[in-house]
Amino acid sequence: MRPLTITKSTCPLCNKELVTNWVEDNIPFFGEVMHITSMCECGFRYSDTMIMTQRKPVHYELKIKNPDDLDARVVRSTSGTIRIPELGIDIEPGPASESFVSNIEGVLDRVEEIIGMVTRWGEKEKTERALELLSTLEKIKAGEYEITVIIEDPLGNSAIIAKNAIRRELTDEEAARLKTGMILFEK
Repeated sequence: MRPLTITKSTCPLCNKELVTNWVEDNIPFFGEVMHITSMCECGFRYSDTMIMTQRKPVHYELKIKNPDDLDARVVRSTSGTIRIPELGIDIEPGPASESFVSNIEGVLDRVEEIIGMVTRWGEKEKTERALELLSTLEKIKAGEYEITVIIEDPLGNSAIIAKNAIRRELTDEEAARLKTGMILFEK
């Protein structure tokens, strides 16, 4: 069993005691990680997997041309930015950014969920654009529309794992323009 560390703090919702469990692990493609789980009796929950290693900044790119391409594995760390240029979509990391392992279809499902929220806001112009994007996402899943999925990570912990994915290191200038979604401590 992996070592467990327990810390206690204050719940941001009810101000009662918040118990946080910290467990070290080693996960393929991520390396050394820390699983963090917080739970409060009021129902507040938080969990994340924090990557403990830093690699060279990286750019992955994959053309999605048919439904088989939707099966490509996606590893997105909390510092990874996902772009779909043909749709004008940039998913940048923020303070509540979560890491995940999925496939391209799972990424598109996440995008679809966010766009679906926009349709419920009731703003006519934004709703029309959101409905257009939802229609395009259906065409992508059916293999009727091609897109490019890009993942860029200044800490090098994200990837697209597919035989036809293009990988290259980011230049220092490219990496500096990306958000990390976290506080970084420099040596």
